[in-house]
Amino acid sequence: MGTVSLPDTWVYALRLPHDPRAARVARMTVRAALDGHGRHELLDTVELLASELVTNAYRHTAGPCSLRLTALGDGRLRVGVWDADPYVPAPFAGPPGDRTAPAPPGAGGGRGLHLVQEYADAWGAWSLGDGGLPGRRGAGKLLWFETGSPGSRPDPGVSP
Repeated sequence: MGTVSLPDTWVYALRLPHDPRAARVARMTVRAALDGHGRHELLDTVELLASELVTNAYRHTAGPCSLRLTALGDGRLRVGVWDADPYVPAPFAGPPGDRTAPAPPGAGGGRGLHLVQEYADAWGAWSLGDGGLPGRRGAGKLLWFETGSPGSRPDPGVSP
């Protein structure tokens, strides 16, 4: 009788408080999970992009956020960040593959989501609604990206 080997799939989920240190905790979690699973080739990209999404959740919402890392069976890694605000920013709000212009030189922000569209293989979002009732806290949104697809872009920390 033969044995069946399951693909290398795993999931980590982390709830982060509304705290300026949340992005650092997210980076440490990403590093520990990817190191533990031998996915060093994804580390720089995932650490940077997850940190950007968690930072945006902190800067633009008043509540907690959640980080979820999911290793898919074909070598891809999906990273999702949930927060309580249902507003979906560009480029996530547009059709798949929609691009936004980079922030102008000297701007104090606006580079994070541009980095996602430059270094992720795919990205998207789901608005989970505003709760439907005035004064009721919304269900929020989930922003996600994937990396590690065959033939994907190099990590931002690796010179060509």
